[in-house]
Amino acid sequence: MHKPYYKKGDFTLYNTDSLELLKTLPENSVDMIFADPPYFLSNGGFTVHAGKMVSVDKGKWDRSNGLKKDFDFHLDWIQECKRVLKPHGTIWISGTYHSIYICGFALQVSKFHILNDVSWFKPSASPNLSCRFFTASHETLIWARKDKKAKHTFNYDKMKNGNWPEDFIKKPNKQMRSVWAIGTPKPIEKKFGKHPTQKPEDLLKRIILASTNQGDLIIDPFTGSSTTGIMANLLGRKFIGIDNNKNYLDLSIKRFEYLDKNLKNKLFTN
Repeated sequence: MHKPYYKKGDFTLYNTDSLELLKTLPENSVDMIFADPPYFLSNGGFTVHAGKMVSVDKGKWDRSNGLKKDFDFHLDWIQECKRVLKPHGTIWISGTYHSIYICGFALQVSKFHILNDVSWFKPSASPNLSCRFFTASHETLIWARKDKKAKHTFNYDKMKNGNWPEDFIKKPNKQMRSVWAIGTPKPIEKKFGKHPTQKPEDLLKRIILASTNQGDLIIDPFTGSSTTGIMANLLGRKFIGIDNNKNYLDLSIKRFEYLDKNLKNKLFTN
């Protein structure tokens, strides 16, 4: 039995291997999963951050073990996610080309029903140092349902008629399209430190509002600094986050307690 690393109300964090924790959860018990798994791109290369050249190496957890082992890793956790999802439950997976195609294939092998692939466009992307490739300025999100015959949650009206000031692509009272213009995390989101693949709160806010209802259970098996959990809590959802790195969980706790104290009675609405 795994003991929570931190728990307050409906916000729970576990410091363990995500696959092992998922195996302990009941079948058909989760409404939505957001996963930002390792991209396996730490290869000694360099990128630009804040105008400076920096290494892309994030740690051993982000290093490739070869195509076969990388695929087996993704297939294992995705199949366990399918077991715990409710029949109408959905999964969102975020990644770059280093990982997203492997994850997409693993979803198909696991017989998920893919609903959309969404392009998250980053207006302020870092330049390409070599000047031999197009500047990478987006990540891909795959949205898939567990059971093809089930009716998944999609809050269409919120997406079409909501107020989305951060996104210049979204036109008022028009259907939301599958390209989203959302900036990278704001300085306030990194107040207590940052995760190397930290997602912006606006991105998770949209995903959660689109595909869950208040009171739903959301799981992030690679929670990092827990942007998913922060937004889930602010939007009235239950959350379980899993990570094997205590430093990132400690960062998650600082973020959560700060927002819980300062925004306790405030829910993001659209």
